[in-house]
Amino acid sequence: MSAKSDTKKSTKSTNKRFTDAEQAAMKERANELKAEARASKNREEGEKDVRAKIAEMSEADQVLAARLHTIITANAPQLMPRTWYGMPAYANNDGKIVCFFQSAQKFETRYWTLGFNDSAHLDDGNLWPVSFALMALTPDVETRIGELVKKAAS
Repeated sequence: MSAKSDTKKSTKSTNKRFTDAEQAAMKERANELKAEARASKNREEGEKDVRAKIAEMSEADQVLAARLHTIITANAPQLMPRTWYGMPAYANNDGKIVCFFQSAQKFETRYWTLGFNDSAHLDDGNLWPVSFALMALTPDVETRIGELVKKAAS
């Protein structure tokens, strides 16, 4: 046997300090940590992107958007903030948008819109609203939005 093959053989045997099950468990944990880091980074990046989009809005829209962001994240913290079509949105664990809002100014409409996609759990019989016009955020409106977001994210 050559010295080179002896070295390879001894390297292999010294790397066997852990059983196959232990090595598999370590790989699983490493993958879990990577996934957790990605999720954390995505949440942070999503939050940063949403706040940047809000900062680009007119002053009146900023106030409304910031308050909506607070209501949504407080009532459905499991949803991931992100942007969707250049507007703040909130996705479930599968990455599907559950709810979003649209600026009146950006879309040249007379009101803000809070919308829910089909991934939202708002089904109620054969007819239910999936989009709401917002003119002002009163305490009653804020309460209703909180209830809708909780239900949508459940």
